[in-house]
Amino acid sequence: MKRILFFVPLAIVAFVLGFSLWGLSGGRDPNAIPSVLISKPVPSFALEAVPGLETPGLSETDLQGGGELMLVNVFASWCGPCRAEHPLLTSLVEDKGIPLMGINYKDKAEDAIAWLDELGNPYARIGYDISGRAGIEWGVTGVPETFVIGADGTILYREAGPVVGDGMKRLIDAIEAAKAGA
Repeated sequence: MKRILFFVPLAIVAFVLGFSLWGLSGGRDPNAIPSVLISKPVPSFALEAVPGLETPGLSETDLQGGGELMLVNVFASWCGPCRAEHPLLTSLVEDKGIPLMGINYKDKAEDAIAWLDELGNPYARIGYDISGRAGIEWGVTGVPETFVIGADGTILYREAGPVVGDGMKRLIDAIEAAKAGA
C-alpha cells in the first residue's frame, strides 16, 4: 500500500510535466482553433482612434462592402510576435497593395504610438481596443491575429499567431484564393 501511495504523486508530477513540455514544444497550433466567423460578415464594432495618433479609428462600416480585399491585424506593442511580423505585414501591404487595418488590443496609447513610431505605421486605420471588447467580438484568442476580409465585408480567413514563415505562406495563399474567387 505504501508503494502505491509513493507512485501516485510521482505519476501526477510526470503527467503535469509531460503536458507542460508538450505545450512548450509547439504541440499547440493556434490555427487548429477554428473561427466561427469565417464566411460571415465582420462583427459589429466601433473603435475610436488610438489617443494621440493621427490614424483614424476603425468600425465595421469601414470593412463592409468597400469593394476591395482588406486585412485586419490585431496587434499590441507588448506582443513579441507582433514585432516579428510587423515588417512582413508592411512589405505585404507595399508589394500587394492590400489595405491593412489594425486593432490595437489592450495596449497603452503611448506605448502603441512609440511602437508605431519605431517600426513604421502601415495601417490605414487603427481601432483602439483598450477594453478588449472588440477582440471578443472578433473571437480573438491571442495576439497577433490577422483576418482576410473580402470585398463584400465577409471574413474569409483567420491566421492565429504571427504571419511569419508558414503563417505568411498561409496568409498569401488565402489572399490569392480570395482574389481568384472575386
